[in-house]
Amino acid sequence: MEQASLEVATYENRLEVLLSIHKEQSETWDWLSLAATLAPVCPQRQPRHEFKLREDLELLVAMDPDTRQAQAREGALEQARLRDEQEFQNLLKIYGEEKVEWQKMTSLARRILAGEHKAYTEALSELSPFGEISDLGSSLQFTVHNTKLLECVLKVNGQQAIPSEVKSLTATGKVSVKSMAKARFHEIYQDYVCGCMLRVAREVFALLPVESLLITASADILDSRTGQTVEQPVLSAAIPRAVLTRLDFERLDPSDALENFLHRGDFKASRGSGEFNPVTPLTPNDLARPSPESMDFRDLITTVRRLRDELRTEFERLNRHPIVVASRVNESS
Repeated sequence: MEQASLEVATYENRLEVLLSIHKEQSETWDWLSLAATLAPVCPQRQPRHEFKLREDLELLVAMDPDTRQAQAREGALEQARLRDEQEFQNLLKIYGEEKVEWQKMTSLARRILAGEHKAYTEALSELSPFGEISDLGSSLQFTVHNTKLLECVLKVNGQQAIPSEVKSLTATGKVSVKSMAKARFHEIYQDYVCGCMLRVAREVFALLPVESLLITASADILDSRTGQTVEQPVLSAAIPRAVLTRLDFERLDPSDALENFLHRGDFKASRGSGEFNPVTPLTPNDLARPSPESMDFRDLITTVRRLRDELRTEFERLNRHPIVVASRVNESS
């Protein structure tokens, strides 16, 4: 009975992990503080063991001034010096490792604050907070469009992650195993997909100073034209940081929560059919540019510089083709 109870509890816990994946989030990275972190302090050689032994020997000499023990005492002092040196070398090794890590992280922090795309990619790869999602069989690919926008393709392997059976305890304490209803399996699968998307967005915003995440989830679905199972995008959403931070992740329903964002994919409709419907993923061109009134000063400066560069490029192009310019002027007049 204990074994049966443990098996059912393990099954229920696995299901709970799948349906609550959106509730967790890693600690937020403070890149500004990290960039200003002071270097580790180089250790100094401390003759701690030698001083302690000399103190003890002074007491012994005071009690027994016999000089025949002088050689033995000198040997003990040498051993104490060796222990001090060993401790110092160990501290130097730790210091060297800490300094390398400090140099790496402070450099990464400064590059991220400067908006370097490669630094964003390194942070996503080396500091990956997506371990739980990967453990459940899903994988991610990121594209850095600019300092404000990241794009992610999330491949969810729900067919392997979600159990196809339902386990429960009978009145006699035995394990009852039944096939999971198709509608229930699909409902869990949908909530899992949406939960993964929300979790990825939360982790990205905790890791990097981006403002929006464009995320598309793909899954293996049946292609009725060929009868083959193929990977297809089934849900695509544009998730702004400002909207995501207002959600109560302990109480929301992951599938319903996607209604807060610009998205493609109707899980409520597909839930009735029991199958995912493929969608055309959103692209950066589908995102409306913010109005100048909604921008902060840094965003406004970035936008002005971008427009200035676009105008300079256009002027240079027009200067290389003066006949085209004249033609346009005549047509407009």
